[in-house]
Amino acid sequence: MKILAQWAVAAACCAAVAQAQQAAPAAKPAAATPAAAGQPAATQAGMGQQAAPAGANEAPTDVGTPTIRLGVNEVNLIFTVTDKHGRYVPNLRQSDFALLDDQRAPERVNSFHQQINLPLRVGIVIDTSSSIKRRFQFEQQAAVDFLLQIIRARTDRAFVMEFAETPRVSQDWTNNLDALEAGVNRLRPGGGTALFDAVYTACRDKLQDISRGQEPVRKAMVLLSDGDDDQSRVFESEAIKMCQRADTIIYTVSTNWTPSRGKGDQVLKRMAEETGGKVFYPPSEEDMSNSFAGIEEELRSQYSLTYTPADFKYDGRFRPIYLFCTDRRYIVRTRQGYFAPTQ
Repeated sequence: MKILAQWAVAAACCAAVAQAQQAAPAAKPAAATPAAAGQPAATQAGMGQQAAPAGANEAPTDVGTPTIRLGVNEVNLIFTVTDKHGRYVPNLRQSDFALLDDQRAPERVNSFHQQINLPLRVGIVIDTSSSIKRRFQFEQQAAVDFLLQIIRARTDRAFVMEFAETPRVSQDWTNNLDALEAGVNRLRPGGGTALFDAVYTACRDKLQDISRGQEPVRKAMVLLSDGDDDQSRVFESEAIKMCQRADTIIYTVSTNWTPSRGKGDQVLKRMAEETGGKVFYPPSEEDMSNSFAGIEEELRSQYSLTYTPADFKYDGRFRPIYLFCTDRRYIVRTRQGYFAPTQ
C-alpha cells in the first residue's frame, strides 16, 4: 500500500508539471551542461519537468550517439520496459511514467530518450572454477560470439575477467575483437569459486571510473556462472553495492542446466534484479547463445531519462528509486537506487 501511495503521488506530480509546461510558452532547448558522468549519483532518473522543445511528448529515437552531458546534481536512469510476456515495449512517452527519488518526485526532468544509442562499456566476467569445468567450452564459445556480435569497434569497449579463487583480467579494455576473443580462449578452468570478489573487483577497478570526464556510456557486466561461492572475502551485499556505485547493470547467465532453481540461481537473480539487469536460464548448453542474443537486444532497446532530484544532498547516502509505467500492463526494470556523491 505504501508503494502504491508513493506511485500515486509521483503520478500526480508528473501530471501537474506536464500541465504547467503546456500552459507555458515553448522554450528553447536547454544547452548541454558540463559532464560529470563518472559520479555515482549521475546514474538514475525521474519524471518531473522535461526541458525540451515543443512536441517533446513524442518519444525521440536517437539515430546516432547522443551528446548527453550530465550536471553534477543530475541523475541518468536507463531502464527497460516489457509486457508480461517479456517483449520489449517501444514508443512510450515521458508522460507514461511516474518516478520517485528518495520518496519525492524529481525537481525536473531534463531529457527523455527512447533506444538511446550510448557507447557500450561491457565487462565479460567468466566463472573458471572447477564446478563449471564440464560446461566451460560452451561458455567460452558463447562469450566469443557475444563479443563479436555486440561490440562496435568505433564506439564500444569491453574487457574479459575470469575468476576461480581470485579474479584475474585476461584482456583489459579494448575495442580489438581479436584481442577480446584471444582473452576468452586463453582461459582455463580449475579451482574454487570467488564470485562475489570478482563482481566487486570488476566494478571497483574496471567499471566505476570508466566514464569519468567523458560523455555518458552504458555500462554492463555479463556474468557467466553457476552462482556458487566458497572463496570470497566480501559479501554478496557488498558486491551489489559496488555495482550500484559503479552505475553498472549486471546480466547473469546461469550455467545450471537443471530445471530446479537452487541457491546459486537465486544469487544470480538477486544480483541482476538489484542492479536493473536480468537473469537468463538457458535450458541447455546449446541454448546459451540465445541468452547472449537477449542481452544484446536489451542493451539496444532501452529508455534513458535524465533528471534533477528534489532536495539533493552530497551526503553519500543511498537514495532509493521507484519507477512505474502508468499502464499497469507493462513492467519497468531498472536499478533500485544509487549512492549520492560526497563533496
